[in-house]
Amino acid sequence: MRLSQDTELDLLRQRVRALAAEHAPRLHTRTGVRAPEAHEIPALREWTARLFSEGLLGVHWPVDYGGLPDPHPLHESVVSEELIRAGAPGPVGGGLLAASAIIDFGTTAQKDFFLPRIRSGEDIWCQLFSEPEAGSDLASLRTRARRDGDCWVVDGQKVWTTNGQHADWGYLLARTDPEAEKHGGITAFALDMRTPGVTVRPLREITGTCDFNEVFLDAVRIPADRAIGAVNRGWAVTTASLARERSGAGSGVALFGALERLLRLARHVRRDGTPVIERDDVRQAIGGFVADVHVNSLVSAFGESRLLHGSGDAGDAAISKILFSEVNLALHEYGMTLQDHAGVRTEGDPQALDEGWWQDAFLYARAFTIAGGTNEVLRNVIAERALGLPRG
Repeated sequence: MRLSQDTELDLLRQRVRALAAEHAPRLHTRTGVRAPEAHEIPALREWTARLFSEGLLGVHWPVDYGGLPDPHPLHESVVSEELIRAGAPGPVGGGLLAASAIIDFGTTAQKDFFLPRIRSGEDIWCQLFSEPEAGSDLASLRTRARRDGDCWVVDGQKVWTTNGQHADWGYLLARTDPEAEKHGGITAFALDMRTPGVTVRPLREITGTCDFNEVFLDAVRIPADRAIGAVNRGWAVTTASLARERSGAGSGVALFGALERLLRLARHVRRDGTPVIERDDVRQAIGGFVADVHVNSLVSAFGESRLLHGSGDAGDAAISKILFSEVNLALHEYGMTLQDHAGVRTEGDPQALDEGWWQDAFLYARAFTIAGGTNEVLRNVIAERALGLPRG
């Protein structure tokens, strides 16, 4: 999907493609938001630094911290899209999310310290939001922080922390006023992941990889000057980050690549000696996915356009994310179905089709219906906040 046809964006696309072709690290390609292997981290730090130094990331940051004076509103979307199309990684970790919070709410000292280190790839960030009983209902978090002199002492547990095993810093939410109403009394912090009392335990998933972690916080002391924004106002700090995450999850550029793989698969798999692409039912199903993928792209573009023009609402990102995740799941389920008995093979099996890419993608696809807010909760967001319907 081309969001614009102007010359500036065409030149930007060419720059990203050329940079990715020459410098992007060659990693094992998997679908989804996945954590790299430890040996890949140095190359990803360098790649992150290069993306910033080439003026491709952080363009909407203040100029004093490396932003461009007049960036195109669609600059970041185009860069993200072209990196996905090129099969190149984006910046490792949650540094962009943390930077957004620091730029909007942080002190000058925090900006001076953290932003250059994010740009250089020196610091990798993780997002310490979700908890065992507070995922989609984030405001129910139980991790507590109590003031002790010039520090906050934090106790609690976080889970589903992508890149936690690699992170230097964590973008942490903790409850600092247990008596406040549900969305109040929460504060955002920058947590040094090397602080005593921080324990990171990788979670091995059904895919066989460890993309998420659980993080235990046992009397962790955080200097008071590492609170991001006002104390007890962390909910305002984090809402923008969550909106960005959900919007990004729903952009669906990767679906075009999956669609191309599905077409190749249908030409390769044979039944009764004939490629299944020759069957009417298969062509009809694939045609349906072509329509779904393009509709998803248009819905995402529409939501982004509304956001840029200040006319969006709480339902835009949620609608886009739900549509993407359900189309993505259905497409990968169908890719497994086309393989018939070969679909039970696993990634790494030398006889698995497409090197087992479909098996890994199928197992991961369900995660998109949960990550960034479960689809069930997001439907409530649409009903209550966008349509003004009463709570059920």
